Amino acid sequence: MRVLITGGAGFIGSNLVHYLIRERPDWELVNLDVLTYAGNLENLAGLESNPRYTFVKADITDGDAVRAIFAEHKPDVVLHLAAESHVDRSILDSSAFIRTNVLGTQVLLDAARSLGTDTRFVHVSTDEVYGTLGADGKFTESTPLAPNSPYSASKAGSDCLVRAAHETFGMNTVITRCSNNYGPFQFPEKLIPLMIANARADKDLPVYGDGMQVRDWLYVEDHCSALLTVLEKGTAGEVYNIGGNNEWPNIEVVRLILKHLDKPESLIRYVQDRPGHDRRYAIDASKIHRELGWRPAYRFETALPATIEWYLEHGEWVERVQTGRYQEYYENQYGSRLSS
Repeated sequence: MRVLITGGAGFIGSNLVHYLIRERPDWELVNLDVLTYAGNLENLAGLESNPRYTFVKADITDGDAVRAIFAEHKPDVVLHLAAESHVDRSILDSSAFIRTNVLGTQVLLDAARSLGTDTRFVHVSTDEVYGTLGADGKFTESTPLAPNSPYSASKAGSDCLVRAAHETFGMNTVITRCSNNYGPFQFPEKLIPLMIANARADKDLPVYGDGMQVRDWLYVEDHCSALLTVLEKGTAGEVYNIGGNNEWPNIEVVRLILKHLDKPESLIRYVQDRPGHDRRYAIDASKIHRELGWRPAYRFETALPATIEWYLEHGEWVERVQTGRYQEYYENQYGSRLSS
């Protein structure tokens, strides 16, 4: 099996690369990543010499480059994770989100279709395309799309393109929509790694509004196992919600982190809420449970402490990300090969 993963140097992507290398020892993986600020090849250190792994630096919006990559590697499966994903950045400037998430998805779909409609295309999306919930209820696959941020709007647009590719051309596409991920290698602009880093340094922990925004937290390896399940068992044209069944208000997550680190809650600083901040997300994942037999293996009460310990044990990784030195890794590992 030849698998092309887009965005494989990012948080979820790099965890997925490691997971597939371990769980499917007869598969060949090609990692296509442009290495924006969120792409970190240090996450994949040690795989450079693995004959089953290839890294290609390219922009998914570059049609010529993408077509050349597909022509050379002829993937049987595309796992499309590459995306601009930080809501705050999308509020400041949405142009990169439209370009990468919408145009980039269309470029990849066209390239995949050039190999034939049997090429499996797994499009990794987000529960944020559904909008927000009140105190009750959960998102199902039939919940109407109602995105409330430029980021989620761009992901909803890409979802529609993937659906149209199946309906119009008969492409072998599936869409997954996951809840909030956490775990190793997450860029420290996101809630959990940011709070860990700030608490460790005795810095203020900024919490939006009253901190009562509720999220369903999914451990990243559970997400990886779900993606593999959908890849191998999912029905073409279908959508599968992936959730951890772990609803927690943001402020309670912050308090758990402080408690684990033995830091005072006086470090919490409530800041002005961001525009259009969704109040609650909750995933109904009964479809993937029922039809594909997948369920999460990790409990938040044990996986969160393990995640905190990972960041404590990898302080040098965090420091290199915070200072930008992680971006030197590509040139150090690949620069000489490219110039030779």
